[in-house]
Amino acid sequence: MKQLNHIIKETVPVIIGILIALFINNWNEDRKDKKYLNQIFSSIQKELEESLLDIERVIPKQMASADSIQKYLNNEKVSIYDVITRANGVHAARIKTNAWKAIANSKIELIAYDKLSTLANIEDRKENLRWRLEKQMDFMFQNMEKTDKAKKQMLMMTILDIVGAEKELQSEIEDLLKNEAILNNNN
Repeated sequence: MKQLNHIIKETVPVIIGILIALFINNWNEDRKDKKYLNQIFSSIQKELEESLLDIERVIPKQMASADSIQKYLNNEKVSIYDVITRANGVHAARIKTNAWKAIANSKIELIAYDKLSTLANIEDRKENLRWRLEKQMDFMFQNMEKTDKAKKQMLMMTILDIVGAEKELQSEIEDLLKNEAILNNNN
């Protein structure tokens, strides 16, 4: 019995010490995770704000390109290349998602589902927009020298389609930025 008492007196403080050390370690890890998430969400917010500004900058240029196409729609002497040149080239918004990708590839389990869903949706829209722009560029390169109305209308439709996709993305980013709870680190 004496030996059992002695073992208990020596193991209880060790167990309590281990539990305290685990508690402190968990607390420290939580603190580090919160700091990391605050930095990531701050970066995400900054990137979204920059993306929003770029969308706002590009849409008028794309609309001017569509207007140029409309102006030369029936002029068979003006090619698609000429129209694009007169519209100062092709314009596309840069949508930044680097911070989102950083968290998605490392500590995604720290983020609440609503935040994940919203940010993933923006990434999907970005990829959809990239795909549309690729298709537009493919069409333009295949039809650079074309002067017919149908090809010009098709190009104008692709530009307006891209503008529509950018406006949807713009609206989603604006909603996200207005909803501060998404970007604040309140799981």
